[in-house]
Amino acid sequence: MGFTFNILIIKNIAEELKMKKVTGIGGVFFKCKDPKAMTAWYQKHLGLDTNPYGATFEWYEGADSSKKAQTQWTPFPENTKYFAPSDQDFMINYRVENLEALVEELKKEGVTLVDEIETYDYGKFVHILDGEGNKIELWEPID
Repeated sequence: MGFTFNILIIKNIAEELKMKKVTGIGGVFFKCKDPKAMTAWYQKHLGLDTNPYGATFEWYEGADSSKKAQTQWTPFPENTKYFAPSDQDFMINYRVENLEALVEELKKEGVTLVDEIETYDYGKFVHILDGEGNKIELWEPID
């Protein structure tokens, strides 16, 4: 019984260590006085291919050149409450795999969850606070 029990524990620990948490940057969001003017500035001076939400950078995941991914760049109004309860002027969005399992792990680890998982046609989202109270957005995309 002890041998089988030890194997199950070792297998469970190995699976937890193997679980990918963050797979990339999903987006960079920041506050500014005039998001439209800021978007136009980045388009004009740095050549960003902008859209009503900022700019989307497309790339391919890993060695599989058929699996397209994206990173979003978005300026927000300086008075936005979207980054609350953090008082920072930025928020990072991280791409993750298996958001539900990750949220359960984060709960066990005592990480502060700001809200519940929400699902949209482009993915699942949840917000957490890091060790200094910065709001972080976790996104499991539907690519």
